[in-house]
Amino acid sequence: MIQRQQSLWLLLSTISSFLSFKLPFYNGTKKINEMVSAAELDGGSSFFLVVLTGASLLLALITIFLFKDRKLQLKLCFAGIAVAVLTLIIYFAEMRKFETGTISLSCLFTFATLIGFIMAARGIWKDEKLVKSLDKLR
Repeated sequence: MIQRQQSLWLLLSTISSFLSFKLPFYNGTKKINEMVSAAELDGGSSFFLVVLTGASLLLALITIFLFKDRKLQLKLCFAGIAVAVLTLIIYFAEMRKFETGTISLSCLFTFATLIGFIMAARGIWKDEKLVKSLDKLR
């Protein structure tokens, strides 16, 4: 299971999804009721971010253990890519609600989730191609 390259990429996606709950994507100031206050944007900031980040975490974790069914694993990786892209879109939409601020260095974990899913899908696709080519030789 862990000896396969795509399992390591999915583990990266799992860990980075978990860390995006804890570490901020964006730091800045928000204006609430005519008062300016410091705020952080992370995976738990809004309902949609909680749902999408949690879904990304669960998808990556479940997909690791489906190593015997490569077709389903590939479909779940594509679903994970879609969820990761939606999460990034929500993050950038939420950033517009801030008055001032900067993107944190820990935003790389959110991008690492997407990269992990893409690289895992690539590895699964290569495995599937290899198995099909070996079936032709029989």
